Amino acid sequence: MEIDLARLTAKQIYFTMTQTLIPRPVAWVLSENLNGDLNLAPYSYFTAVSSAPPLILISAGKKPDGTPKDTRVNIEQRRDFVVHIAHQALLEPLNESSATLPPGVSEVEQLGLETAPFLGSRLPRLACCRVAFACELHQVQEIGDTPQALIFGRVKVVFVDDDVTGQDDKGRLKVHADRLDPIGRLGASEYATLGQIHQLVRPA
Repeated sequence: MEIDLARLTAKQIYFTMTQTLIPRPVAWVLSENLNGDLNLAPYSYFTAVSSAPPLILISAGKKPDGTPKDTRVNIEQRRDFVVHIAHQALLEPLNESSATLPPGVSEVEQLGLETAPFLGSRLPRLACCRVAFACELHQVQEIGDTPQALIFGRVKVVFVDDDVTGQDDKGRLKVHADRLDPIGRLGASEYATLGQIHQLVRPA
């Protein structure tokens, strides 16, 4: 089957892309609402961009009513945010945090999630997550007809739970993927967790 995207609507293209570009990591983004409460939302159009400077990218669409999502508004206003990598035990609250709520409502409070101080960040991190990135806004670009907001965040500090770390044979930090147990996004309402991990040395 070949799918000619030129013949599809934007919504049809979205469903095609999200079911074929898999699995995708999920950024569980904590930001500060204008009233000072904490907003929390998952984004699976998410990736690393560069290491010098250390940038990550979140692609944010709009709410059903066409207004910008709270995460984008908060980041543009406050400029700092925290991206978490959730594990399998957090799948239900991760999914629950994707609900469209009125502006200023805190998903962190609604879901009863605890936070912890994050050294080097004005904002806290979720205490339950094993990895967190303290970020500051680098740039926002709009692209496409919707338009989609490309939010570039500069990573200032990375938190990694000691229980998922070790050292490799060169003495460098080793994050054990199986202990991290990250959630991956598939299409429709599907998520994935890690199965068998393969280790192959890159050819010279």
